[in-house]
Amino acid sequence: MEPLFLEGSPKTPHVRFDPATGLLELKGRSIPENSIDFYKPLIDWIERYGRQACPKTALHVQLEYFNTSSSKCILDLFKRLESVRAAGNEVTVLWHYEADDEDMLEAGEDYSGIINIPFKMIQIAEVGGE
Repeated sequence: MEPLFLEGSPKTPHVRFDPATGLLELKGRSIPENSIDFYKPLIDWIERYGRQACPKTALHVQLEYFNTSSSKCILDLFKRLESVRAAGNEVTVLWHYEADDEDMLEAGEDYSGIINIPFKMIQIAEVGGE
């Protein structure tokens, strides 16, 4: 299975899904013109990955901002990962948020309450902080 790498843009996150290591990354901003068009290949990739997943999969989510339509697509992504976990694999979501970003922390907590996958909340130190 091929890895999935997408360069981030001002409107779309950087994506790095590596089937060999089970390391998945989603970083940046997610405000694409059409969230479904952007996320469908990611969701399809995870569905295929689930058929031959690594024993351990870790999804690192480090988003500065995402819009409402992206939040639904991200939930669909998590649901696909739930299936990978239900098949007996270890799956963890590492939700990175900045210390002063209450909204992003809350979003991660909301997802963790809906999805049957262990979430780890990871506070990012501000770069060149005060």
